[in-house]
Amino acid sequence: MYFQSIDDKRQCIGVYMDGKLVFEKDKMPANFSGMKTWKYSGSLIDDDVDFAWIIADGDDLEKVCPAELSEEFKKVSAKLRAYKKSFEIAKIDFNDHCFYDLVPHDFLLRFLHLKNQITKHVFEVRAKPLNYDHLKKVHKLLHKIKYQNLNINSEDCRKLFVRSVHRSAAQKLMQGPKTINYNLFGTVTGRLTTHAYSVPILTMHRELRQLIKPHNEWFLSLDYNGAELRTALALSGEKQPSYDIHEWNMKNVFERGLVNERTTAKTLFFSWLYNPDSKAIKNNIYKREKIIEDHYDGEHIETIYGRKIKVEPRKAFNYIIQSTTSDMVVEKAVEIDKFLKSHQSFVSHIVHDEIVIDLADKERYLAPQIRDLFADTRLGNYLVNLEAGKDYYNMEKLKV
Repeated sequence: MYFQSIDDKRQCIGVYMDGKLVFEKDKMPANFSGMKTWKYSGSLIDDDVDFAWIIADGDDLEKVCPAELSEEFKKVSAKLRAYKKSFEIAKIDFNDHCFYDLVPHDFLLRFLHLKNQITKHVFEVRAKPLNYDHLKKVHKLLHKIKYQNLNINSEDCRKLFVRSVHRSAAQKLMQGPKTINYNLFGTVTGRLTTHAYSVPILTMHRELRQLIKPHNEWFLSLDYNGAELRTALALSGEKQPSYDIHEWNMKNVFERGLVNERTTAKTLFFSWLYNPDSKAIKNNIYKREKIIEDHYDGEHIETIYGRKIKVEPRKAFNYIIQSTTSDMVVEKAVEIDKFLKSHQSFVSHIVHDEIVIDLADKERYLAPQIRDLFADTRLGNYLVNLEAGKDYYNMEKLKV
């Protein structure tokens, strides 16, 4: 059974199915288990719904539309964009109004019928990727984050507006979007990017982070100590050190006495990690060849998360490590979000291998549990760095 959600917002729920639009809750199915649709929306609570958009690798409807429907769908899509443009000119706030309530009923039926046909076509011609279940969980979390307004305000940030180097960027941030719209398919390795209309959380200057404050009392930041190094070590079959991995490398990887500074050890290791010709590491603790042999067939890598990527040999090792680490972080974000479901605290955002929690003061006792959940990965127990602060810039190390 195929259906389409009418809107993304929980307070504006409707579905298209069996050729009809249904808005009355008592006329909808008791659940949507086993059904198929294009993409997740906030009104769907059933876990057993499949999404064509994930199978289509994040492509849009027009790109995956079958040839026989292409012309008709282009016309309908153009008209839909025209409606949206006219509503924007009229300054209609779509956070307060359902877009589809404003579109003529007959046109909406036509559009959703075509959307259903395209959805069905994707399921018929494409197989689910090996990492489908993982992507589905992450897709739901990123959708949830998309509808969480960040608390962006200039309180105690006077210096940002005095110094010309940051003034323009700070004003732009204050006047821009208030939500983070992550792109699940922005990179082939799974590393998150953001769409154009989004808070630029991944690329903003660090000092601008002081404009971002929690809705609760604290931000709690978790990131791994040497995330990609630990992934390379684990995939080599080695146990995780319980202390700083760069210090561990100085003692166990580099020739005794050759490297005595953490910064040097870090620089040398990354030069080896990303350069297949590097001879910076000569021992066999980090087994580059073994990792490549285990996860690369000469054309595609395949990670422990089922992500399969076509890649040239020189980049294979880099892709294995980066992709595995990226998927590990978002998997942990999903688990932490589930853990916090009945709490006031929540996952605020994700920045590379860092997860940031908007933490209620009365729930500070959860910090050790969240840390342990984050540390417990598929590849062993990773050492976690914890920081906390009243904004996203002024963060201090936390020991719990």
